[in-house]
Amino acid sequence: MKIASYNVNGIRAAVKKGFVEWLESVGPDVICLQEIKANEDQLDLSLFENAGYSYNYWYSAQKKGYSGVAILSKTKPDHIEFGTGIDYMDFEGRNIRADFNGVSVMSMYLPSASNMDRLEFKLKYMDDLHTYINQLKKDYPNLVICGDYNICHQAIDIHDPVRNKNVSGFLPVEREWIGKFMESGFIDSFRHFNKEPDNYTWWSYRANSRANNKGWRLDYGMVSETLESRLKRAVILSEAKHSDHCPILIELD
Repeated sequence: MKIASYNVNGIRAAVKKGFVEWLESVGPDVICLQEIKANEDQLDLSLFENAGYSYNYWYSAQKKGYSGVAILSKTKPDHIEFGTGIDYMDFEGRNIRADFNGVSVMSMYLPSASNMDRLEFKLKYMDDLHTYINQLKKDYPNLVICGDYNICHQAIDIHDPVRNKNVSGFLPVEREWIGKFMESGFIDSFRHFNKEPDNYTWWSYRANSRANNKGWRLDYGMVSETLESRLKRAVILSEAKHSDHCPILIELD
């Protein structure tokens, strides 16, 4: 089972940059999208269906052109869950889950924090989400939670940890949360296989950051420890350039 995840920073913009052709060439069984910035009725779904993704599910924010997540699949899921049932999360379209034969795949888009109010929102979201996931694991123990977590876990995950130590995305409280999230039963699939520095998934559009690889690793495929024996590969697909993020890919036996 090949599972990809990609913050596309606007699915319509990504399509114009060759996203569908890229998707066909990589061919994951399931792809999780974040920051789609569109409603389903604004999309030409035949583009995805013709690429082999007959089953596509979109969960948009109530605010148009903002946030939103999706899951595209080659095979029909056993079940789709839109949102978490927590209203303030679901207003922003940040969680969608698809269940496939005992493995549940979630596309998740954690908030960023551009100011103090949004930081408080993000911290509340993180705590409530962890509580939600702990409950979810009781019924769905085999979880793959993919997406943009908007957090760099360790110094190795950010190009300048010293200068960014007080910037949201690398604050001690955020790093502590993602560490505890993993300790509660999840594997950072990329770091399971790759301990090397300079592996990032997001670059600012400023100052030629991507060309100079001055990035942040914000996108994760968190895999339940129950699936550890089935983990085959996890990589960052940095050659894909349809967004300020790049996709990640996980393979399970």
